[in-house]
Amino acid sequence: MTAFDFCGASLHADPSGALVWPDRRLMVVADLHLEKGAWYAARGIPLPPYDTGETLDRLEAAIARHRPDRLVCLGDSVHDGDAARRMTPEVVRRILGLARGRDWIWIAGNHDPEPDTLPGGRSLAELALAPLVFRHEAAAGPVSGEVSGHYHPRARIRLRGRTVSGRCFVLDRHRLILPAFGAYAGGLDVTADAFDPLLQVEFEILFPGPRRVYRFAGAAEPYPRRVGTTEISTDGRRLAQTVSTWWIELLRKSSNSESSSSSPSSSRTKACCFRM
Repeated sequence: MTAFDFCGASLHADPSGALVWPDRRLMVVADLHLEKGAWYAARGIPLPPYDTGETLDRLEAAIARHRPDRLVCLGDSVHDGDAARRMTPEVVRRILGLARGRDWIWIAGNHDPEPDTLPGGRSLAELALAPLVFRHEAAAGPVSGEVSGHYHPRARIRLRGRTVSGRCFVLDRHRLILPAFGAYAGGLDVTADAFDPLLQVEFEILFPGPRRVYRFAGAAEPYPRRVGTTEISTDGRRLAQTVSTWWIELLRKSSNSESSSSSPSSSRTKACCFRM
């Protein structure tokens, strides 16, 4: 896990895509989209009908690791209004088992505006636990301590000619947007227009790997977020972790770049690119 502070709360990002708040014994997931495969199958698109089981497997593993007293599902927990009726008895049994002994909260989303039909928990429009507020979709206008889902953020990271793409957490000083947790949930690149009114020019990516979450920090001075490639400066805030898996490798600052860091031409090392 990667630990980080957000608006006065000490949080952990889990490689599964779950967010953990240890001080509150709380775990948060977004956009499960249960029964999405069945929804497509009913419309003649033959997707394998195993997404609900796979999503619950990953959720069960995350719960076993962190043992939260409260679990918050940030909306779009099911893919459509009929999903609860399509759930097999086995799926319902699994959800009830995971919810047993903990406060399970279904936050309303645009796919499930009335989640009170879902088993195992209680439904809310949003949840406020100072200093944070949990809702499905980021609110318009100024906010503080907002944790949401809905946008399914993804990032494409290019390092030394190697490109890795995947779901990610994205945050600035006031907002934190979680990746979609569902097996069949798609994603939206963090450079897309939809993020422009939400994120400040300085933002951070928490990129889940197989066993760790890697943190990519923005530059210390503002940079344009939507250009051909968005460069993250290693001369600004230092990367919070060293990435050393087989699929990703950080560019190390050379002694030359450190000695010339005051030069405008060296103030942006092309360490990480979020491509358009």
